[in-house]
Amino acid sequence: MELRHIRYFIAVAEERNFTRAAARLGIGQPPLSSQIKDLEAEIGTQLFHRVAHGAELTPAGTAFLATVRSMPDTAAAAVHAARRAARGETGELSVGLTGTAALNPLFPAAIRSFRRTYPDVELRIVEANSVVLLSSLVEGRLDVAILRPAESDPEELREERLIDEPLVAALPAGHPAAQGDKAAASRPLDLLVLKEEPFILTPRSVGTSLHDAALAACRAVGFEPRLGQPAPQIASILSLVAAEFGVSLVPASLGDLNVPGVAFRRLRALEPHVGLVVAYRRHRPPQLVLNFAKVAREARSLTLP
Repeated sequence: MELRHIRYFIAVAEERNFTRAAARLGIGQPPLSSQIKDLEAEIGTQLFHRVAHGAELTPAGTAFLATVRSMPDTAAAAVHAARRAARGETGELSVGLTGTAALNPLFPAAIRSFRRTYPDVELRIVEANSVVLLSSLVEGRLDVAILRPAESDPEELREERLIDEPLVAALPAGHPAAQGDKAAASRPLDLLVLKEEPFILTPRSVGTSLHDAALAACRAVGFEPRLGQPAPQIASILSLVAAEFGVSLVPASLGDLNVPGVAFRRLRALEPHVGLVVAYRRHRPPQLVLNFAKVAREARSLTLP
């Protein structure tokens, strides 16, 4: 039994006439009669009484109609749902992000744009450090993530660079390098003036790219930084800086935050940068994931100065 048999049967049942049903379906009356006879043969009982003025449902036909009437609409809805899913317009998407990515304006811009474009997709947001996010992507616990990339990232992941963000110095508000008027505070800071300070960084095991970028920045101007108290999250880094445990180097987007006890200063000369990428599995990424990556790339133009 095929769906067309059901459509033909419903047309005859509603029109109560083979000729009118054939015209409605756009086929000839003899082929329609033949298809109905095939359906009756398959079911094993007569569905219509052929009468002079057309056709009348038998009790079996009435029972059959009550059951199959919604089948064409159900099938059409199923086709529509499948096509929407194939286009990545429905479903559930788990999105990971690092703490510093969450504070970059690109992330809320991407989420806002994605929700407006694909309102029927259910988003699940997961915040973790880059190491956890990478593992979750590889193992399939996450679909896509916005994170800081490192050279050691797994090859099975595709990473599309969104932005390169400069690092800035995060200093205790009472630090000599944070003093002065607005003009002084706006001038770039020579990183060398911090060479005697303890640097509060994320451990490399949980934040490879940011940790390595900070070390590379110090080495580029001629000194090996003295590592102070490690902090696993950006919030704890800034809290320790405010408590005068030391200084840090953080992504420039954090400089827009008003953190009591912390001053942010741009750096002089070769500005160190950290990247931000959208990452997902290389092998057969679902359209839903590709849609999110596309929206994230487009959000870049909305947040760059």
